[in-house]
Amino acid sequence: MEKSKITNQNEHYSLITATTMIIGIVIGSGIFFKCDDVLKFTGGDIGLGVLVFCIGAFGIIFGSLTLTELSLRSKKSGGVVGYFEDFISKKAASGFGWFQTFVYFPTLTAIVSWVAGIYTCILFGLENTLEQQVFIGFGYMILLYLVNILSFKLGGYFQNISTVVKLIPLLGVALLSIIWGAQNPALPEGVELVSKSNVGWRWLAALAPIAFSFDGWVVSTSITNEVKNPKRNMPLALIIGPIIVLGVYLLYFLGLNKMLGAEYILSTGDSAINKVGELLLGTHGSRIILTIILISVLGVVNGVILGGLRMPQALASKNMIPNSSNIAKINPKFKLSISSCIIYFIISTIWMIVHYIVQKYKLLAGGDISEISIVFSYASYIILYIKVLKMKKEDTIKSNFKGIICPIFGIIGALIIFVGGFISNPLYVTFFILFCTLVCLIGYTYYKNSESC
Repeated sequence: MEKSKITNQNEHYSLITATTMIIGIVIGSGIFFKCDDVLKFTGGDIGLGVLVFCIGAFGIIFGSLTLTELSLRSKKSGGVVGYFEDFISKKAASGFGWFQTFVYFPTLTAIVSWVAGIYTCILFGLENTLEQQVFIGFGYMILLYLVNILSFKLGGYFQNISTVVKLIPLLGVALLSIIWGAQNPALPEGVELVSKSNVGWRWLAALAPIAFSFDGWVVSTSITNEVKNPKRNMPLALIIGPIIVLGVYLLYFLGLNKMLGAEYILSTGDSAINKVGELLLGTHGSRIILTIILISVLGVVNGVILGGLRMPQALASKNMIPNSSNIAKINPKFKLSISSCIIYFIISTIWMIVHYIVQKYKLLAGGDISEISIVFSYASYIILYIKVLKMKKEDTIKSNFKGIICPIFGIIGALIIFVGGFISNPLYVTFFILFCTLVCLIGYTYYKNSESC
């Protein structure tokens, strides 16, 4: 009886709340600066663009439904790291934890900070060079680190505000494009026309930026145990939520193309949204739209930093990294591990430098380092999907849909996204995937050795 009461107290999110939380987690900043990448990889073919958005949603829905079966049975915190710890092994959890701490979170921090630098240059008419973008982005990164360390409440407030703000341009462009009847604008002077082209099977490379736009879905499975009637409501929320996100993304993508035309977006890249603001709201419209987008992007930087700076401490609390006893200590004043924050800042700074080199010498053919780490994440989830298939075989999971269909479709979705990432740049993507694998192996080996001591 007492246990039942505790369970009921913990289950405080309704189906509607769970669905809106998933939507808020998944919709990020990627959609604003990845639309032109999607068009580039599809050769300006809007139909193929719609297809890759649908494939992205497909991967989310079946992947999240599969992981929910683990979250319902997990006793560990930490999301995917906890699933690896509970259902695979602590050594595997350490390996994946090292990847998230030293590659995944810091590469996202570096990339989204850089994007904030891009939109700042556009907004204020600054010289839009890579050096300027990275310098401003690094400044934002430092600022938001300090905000989250000195006041976790302030960081939380900014997160809530930016979540609401980012929906304004998405829904605005989507709805207004329905009644839009004007001709596509002419290219600005000095901008070279990029025409549509036939890219063959290279359109699969568009799945890398799509994976970035949909990234964050896996976090939503961590709220499973706090949802009322989770066996019924979480699967529903994890179907309804991604479908709504897909709908918002497609309406924005199609709306942007209707108002500007594919060739305008291909030619102007990230600056395309600037023209939409001008068309809708007049001379000052572009500034208004860009300001909203900048706040949205900074909200994502804040969110990634908020989670990332806790990662070294989380690993240290499980004795999965060197000097764990010191890193695990929580500062009573800041309610954070200062060592953890410093480690994460240094790692993010290193990745910002790596990102600069990659962009400077165009090593990823228009892509970026975060896309590859996200693609690697999808590949890692396959291990968990296979575990769910085994649980069905062992009769731990009774439902054929949850134990067979969902994990199989989850694996298919992950493999399609992995192949798409590989096609974007076979040489450097192979190198980067091997690097991510090496980081996992180091984490795996470290815990294995420390366990035997």
